[in-house]
Amino acid sequence: MAGRGFIHGKLEIKVLILYIAARVIEPIPFDTMLDLAMCDDGVDYFDFSECLADLVRTEHLTLSEEGTYAITEKGLRNSRICESNLPYSVRLRCDKNLAVCNRKLRRKSQVKASIEKRPNGTYTVALQLDDDMGSVMDLRLAIPREDMASLLASRFQKSPERIYSEIMRVLMSLDPDEGPEK
Repeated sequence: MAGRGFIHGKLEIKVLILYIAARVIEPIPFDTMLDLAMCDDGVDYFDFSECLADLVRTEHLTLSEEGTYAITEKGLRNSRICESNLPYSVRLRCDKNLAVCNRKLRRKSQVKASIEKRPNGTYTVALQLDDDMGSVMDLRLAIPREDMASLLASRFQKSPERIYSEIMRVLMSLDPDEGPEK
């Protein structure tokens, strides 16, 4: 049963999928691709799934072992040719959703936190903050318990800029024993 949206038929769903894949900054999993494609009421889950599989089968997209989809040169060529056939309102909604998605993907690649168990039973928390130019901060901390390590990693991922600023403030102060400035 066709939806009430502007997308009508599997060919338009395939064009929409290629439009999305051509604009994401890195390969994305099925769920993210589905969320981005559901920008129009004419797209339903079953047709979407079938079209996505067809695009992999016809080598317009690749599916990695990790389960992420990426566009191929063939897919890029066909996307450029066909994307103007997508309704303008669908492209606008899709572009808005893609901007949000790309911000999240960029943020995820720039803010990293990992936990590693050490031979002595303690943990190392590795915190890394990058920007477009490269590494801004790479910090490793020895932590006695796993729950503490998880908490630090989680807090860093939520607010890395604030933590970076606090570290810089303490390191740049005249007297490292001073508390916050009043």
